[in-house]
Amino acid sequence: MTTQELVDQIWKKKSFLCIGLDVDLTKIPAYLLDTEDPIFEFNKKIIDATHHLAVAYKPNTAFYEAYGLKGWRSLEKTIQYLNTNHPEIFTIADAKRGDIGNTSAMYAKAFFEDLAFDSVTVAPYMGKDSVEPFLAFEGKHTIMLALTSNQGAFDFQMKLLQHNTPLYQEVLGASLKWDNSQNLMYVVGATKAEFLEEIRKIVPDSFLLVPGVGAQGGKLQDVCKYGINDQIGLLINSSRGIIYASNGSDFDKAAAEKAKELQGQMEEILNNMK
Repeated sequence: MTTQELVDQIWKKKSFLCIGLDVDLTKIPAYLLDTEDPIFEFNKKIIDATHHLAVAYKPNTAFYEAYGLKGWRSLEKTIQYLNTNHPEIFTIADAKRGDIGNTSAMYAKAFFEDLAFDSVTVAPYMGKDSVEPFLAFEGKHTIMLALTSNQGAFDFQMKLLQHNTPLYQEVLGASLKWDNSQNLMYVVGATKAEFLEEIRKIVPDSFLLVPGVGAQGGKLQDVCKYGINDQIGLLINSSRGIIYASNGSDFDKAAAEKAKELQGQMEEILNNMK
């Protein structure tokens, strides 16, 4: 999916919602545990109920790897279901990979070719040769951690370097000089919305994936105030607040209601941009 195709979907659906598919078997409705593949059945019902409200889905791979081979197969079935039935959806492998060049190249192949995701999240702190193998894949997007929503972000990302520049800003600036940097997007936590104004000075045109709205306390209006650009440039992720809105047999309907609440707020923001 090209960036322009993603922008077109945002305007068509009046939404820049990304739904995180972070499936915990201890939290899903009990009746699903009797099915052949509970994780996939849960995801399928969530997707069927919400695909008209979202432009992206983001499985966090840890929630699949934790269940071994069965979990990996569930992830594969989920992405195949999305690509076959909803090719207009932007798919994100939230894997946070990053290693020496030949290892990163294999990670990239796994997510871009074998699983056919549109994008993957990466950690940049081993430097450009750990990220550029992902960027080499034409038509794919690499979503680099920039400023995360967890408390530990202050341990390193906010450390001041020379000229009182935070480390995360140095990393952002450096990434623009890497090969195929036009394929980069960036992760910025919603709980760090006050930093978005400075981030936009460095990457004014890039898409930002923003987790942390809802359960983690981030506010959509604050994120949009500082982070939105002429091409929207935002994917707002909500995971637990949507997929675990209910643990009963109505969980898919409850998820759709929560997704509709966020989509409605996004539609109002988009309408005000015209």
